[in-house]
Amino acid sequence: MAKSLSRFFCKECGYETIKWLGQCPSCKRWNTMVEAPKELPEKNRAFSRNTTGARAEMKQLKDIVLLEEDRLSTGYAELDRVLGGGIVTGSLLLLGGDPGIGKSTIFLSICLNLGKQGKKVLYVSGEESLKQIKLRAERMQKAEGEIYFLSETNLKHIAESVEDLEPDFLVVDSIQTMFLEEVSASPGSVSQVRDCTAALLRIAKEKGIAIGIIGHVTKDGNVAGPKILEHMVDAVLYFEGEKNTQLRILYGQKNRFGSTNEIAVFTMEASGLEEVRNPSEFLLSGRAVSSAGSVVSSAVEGTRPLLMEIQGLLVPTAFGIPRRTANGMDYNRLTMLLAVVERNLGIECSRFDAYINITGGMRISEPAVDLAVILALLSSYRNIPIAEDIMVFGEVGLSGEVRAVSQSRQRVEEAKRLGFKRIVLPSYHLQKDNYNVQGVQLIPVKNIREALTIFKS
Repeated sequence: MAKSLSRFFCKECGYETIKWLGQCPSCKRWNTMVEAPKELPEKNRAFSRNTTGARAEMKQLKDIVLLEEDRLSTGYAELDRVLGGGIVTGSLLLLGGDPGIGKSTIFLSICLNLGKQGKKVLYVSGEESLKQIKLRAERMQKAEGEIYFLSETNLKHIAESVEDLEPDFLVVDSIQTMFLEEVSASPGSVSQVRDCTAALLRIAKEKGIAIGIIGHVTKDGNVAGPKILEHMVDAVLYFEGEKNTQLRILYGQKNRFGSTNEIAVFTMEASGLEEVRNPSEFLLSGRAVSSAGSVVSSAVEGTRPLLMEIQGLLVPTAFGIPRRTANGMDYNRLTMLLAVVERNLGIECSRFDAYINITGGMRISEPAVDLAVILALLSSYRNIPIAEDIMVFGEVGLSGEVRAVSQSRQRVEEAKRLGFKRIVLPSYHLQKDNYNVQGVQLIPVKNIREALTIFKS
């Protein structure tokens, strides 16, 4: 009998090696290597193969029939848009997020909505008892239709329940609590998470059942377990938000059935999650009017333009080394923009503490808010408010030039819809694009010095 060697996996990033290492060579974390069997036991191999034993039939594209019922509506228009129109039957959906952010709540809401549509749903929890689930469900909405609940962690028993019930949608909360008896590892280990996900994937594809699984995240915000977990599933969603605020943002990280980088905005209410149909209006609510250091900018998440308030504060430092705080944007980007201001406008930013806050808990990675960040800081420095009817967007280069950004027309139309009268934008767009916006004054700028003219208006 051949000797069964062992492999070691990093539980943070999924790096694989044949020997134990104190530090992972990939993610540089310490004491994250765990042992897992190299070969799958013979009994467990059935989960990773075609369990019917029949050969799959080859088809041409013209012979594949797509029906409207191939997608399940979640009951949330925003979430359906992120998923590309709803949950595809036979797909495997992974939802990650920090503890207590609302992952179980949103999946339970989806189950309740599907029950009202006449769909058969099975909600499996390995973390909560049936009484706990009932208490949470009764706070949200009345359960209607065929919605079944199961408190179980043995995936073999769950597969038997699915065989008996034949649901349209299955929820597994969470994948880290599930285990297969044939795998000689504890629940939550790399081997168990990988093989349990492979088993659920096979069930979804063979039986045409849409399955949603909840995954824990590491302290870096990534789904815990091997990286291959995200490659196995059809869609990956991340749920983010501050626990002490109502706002919750759902990001589409991966989607084989639609576009990626889409977002859905929710608020956490006493009765559960409520979707925000107009995120821009919500993000601008409570905005301080006629206040120095505040400006409205636009960022595009997926295909949706969002308007948000950017607050800047530039105050003399009390220490030898000035502080730099960036809430909602990249810290290094803020440092670079301060250097651009110091070089091109002659302001000694090294003598000031700089603070940037993007309100609403949004995290912006695109450079289209560069010009707004600079103007917010200069407004605070001069103590001159920026008019409330002005919206600003544009990327700023190292020489102080204002560069073009993508989807400028959508940003302008969103600003007009919310009542903004003047829009500061890169001059490139007026040269290349034929804007026909009635009632809105477009102010083109080539560099940050030209953008200072808004302080005189």
